[in-house]
Amino acid sequence: MMKKTKFEKILYYVTLITLILSIIFVIARIITAPSSSEDPTIRVKSSYTLMLVQCILGVLALHLPDIIERRIKRDVPSPMVIIYIIFLYCAIYLGEVRNFYYTVANWDDILHTISGAMLGSLGFSVITLLNNTEKIPLDLSPLFVALFAFCFAVTMGVFWEFYEYSFDGLLGLNMQKFMLEDGTELVGRMALNDTMTDLFVDSVGAFIISVLGGLSLKYKTKLINMFHFRRFKKGEEK
Repeated sequence: MMKKTKFEKILYYVTLITLILSIIFVIARIITAPSSSEDPTIRVKSSYTLMLVQCILGVLALHLPDIIERRIKRDVPSPMVIIYIIFLYCAIYLGEVRNFYYTVANWDDILHTISGAMLGSLGFSVITLLNNTEKIPLDLSPLFVALFAFCFAVTMGVFWEFYEYSFDGLLGLNMQKFMLEDGTELVGRMALNDTMTDLFVDSVGAFIISVLGGLSLKYKTKLINMFHFRRFKKGEEK
């Protein structure tokens, strides 16, 4: 890892260990779980397969900030990394392994709202990267920058739904929640409800952060500094 705060390191290792232990647990359960069951409280192989895919992708995604830092030679802001790691923990371990998606009301909606906000904040950083600068160029309109950040976040949300749709079809998963927990397939608008709700709350989160970022630019407050990727100084990279 690059140089991180102590809190970041603790979050990183707690999440990493949790996901690795979850992978071991899920593999054991795939071997023993039934292929189907009429009892909705009993998880079947397809459910554990989804968990395994999510946990493996989670371990890989956990290293994404470090990969980005090495590629672009810039420091990802600490607040963004902390929120990102907490999001992974809540989405994969609590959501999939601990089944919060089914047992906690609106858990998926909350996470998608947060992810929309995170992607919106990333959109502000993308502006600086495209212009090869550490700060958003002064000649860019705050409205244009905010609109770009919003569109960037919503586009990433759409690509995420592409990913869920593709893997649901390839591996027989239920990431788009077109089936109930007992395997009953939904039809019509009910089958589209999860996907459309995800896109809607993604847009809400992206809109909120884009407005805040745009206002920060317009009135020159320090809030926007949280979105800036800072170039490494000599000796900072491990």
